[in-house]
Amino acid sequence: MSTLNALLNELEDELRRLEYWSDVPPSAQAMASQEPFAVDTLSLPEWLQWIYLQRLRALLEANAELPTGALVKPYAEEYFAANRGPAGELIRIIDRIDAYLGRP
Repeated sequence: MSTLNALLNELEDELRRLEYWSDVPPSAQAMASQEPFAVDTLSLPEWLQWIYLQRLRALLEANAELPTGALVKPYAEEYFAANRGPAGELIRIIDRIDAYLGRP
C-alpha cells in the first residue's frame, strides 16, 4: 500500500468520523462543474469524497502519473473557518496529501 493510499484512507475515515460522508452522490450536473473544487455546486466535503478521493484512487489503481503542486489545504482552512466546522485533523491530513503531491 502506497503512502498516498494510506493518506486517502485516513481522509475517508476522518470524513466519516466528522459525519461529512454521504451515501448519496451529488447529481451529474453538480459533478460536471468546471470551477476549482466545484465551489459552485459542491461543498468541500462533497468535493473531497466524490471527486478528489475518487480521482486520486483511480490514478493510483492505474499506476498513472499523479498530479503535482497540490494546494487543497488553504481552501480547506478557508472553508472550515467560514463554516465553523470541526476540521483540525481533516486539515492536517489534507496538508500531508498536499505535501505528498509536492505542494509548490
